[in-house]
Amino acid sequence: MRHLALALLMLPMAAPSHAEPEALPPGLVGARLLPGWTDDQGHRIAALELLLEPGWKTYWRSPGDTGIAPSFDWDGSGNIGSVVFHWPAPELIDSGGSRSFGFHDRLVLPFEVVPADQEKPVTLAATVDFGLCENICVPANLTLTAPPPEDQPDLAIQAALAEQPQHSDEKPACDLTEIDDGIQVALTLPDGEGVKAVAVELPDRPEVWVSMAETETDAKGVLTATADLVPPEGKPFDLDPDTLRITLIGDGPAREMRGCDAAG
Repeated sequence: MRHLALALLMLPMAAPSHAEPEALPPGLVGARLLPGWTDDQGHRIAALELLLEPGWKTYWRSPGDTGIAPSFDWDGSGNIGSVVFHWPAPELIDSGGSRSFGFHDRLVLPFEVVPADQEKPVTLAATVDFGLCENICVPANLTLTAPPPEDQPDLAIQAALAEQPQHSDEKPACDLTEIDDGIQVALTLPDGEGVKAVAVELPDRPEVWVSMAETETDAKGVLTATADLVPPEGKPFDLDPDTLRITLIGDGPAREMRGCDAAG
């Protein structure tokens, strides 16, 4: 399935408007909003596409210790009620010993728009702030407009949707410990074989900084992952373990879990 999805991502597509070449920041060779389609519920399914120069990368929703997570301003759009992003699983990127989550070559980031008024069309224009890195990282900013939706689903967007982490009902055991500037979470997963990295997120509190998890797998395949969560006020806080989002990234398809079982 993964190989099929990757093959579909390379298919040529109809040409919605790209950012003008002279407007592109370093490391980027193309950027556009793919127009997508309108589904049976009346939701607009579209995507951001970024084409990167060789050796450059951009970041996932939770980049790790370094990097810039993308943000979107939809002020130029029309009839937007809400927007939900459907992130494909990221790569683990090691740059000179600094690890992060992101994408090389090409990112197709699908999103789903629920219209404010189901009887009116959705128009899409976004200002996007994001990070680009080669040897150093630079902030980037683009303003993009999508053409009207197509009559049929876009194969590239469908392929990116298929690359989302697989949901798992598993809830790993965890220990929550107060540290000087926040909370440390230690997760224990009995089957860690093939897992190369663990992403820990707190989606309901995006202002809380979360470190890249340090991982260790013992001889029995038990994986331990430890991450620090630091709020802006820099002190311990009440953390509901059920609000954590945990993504396992490795040799096989990425897996996503919601919450952990705290000791005690």
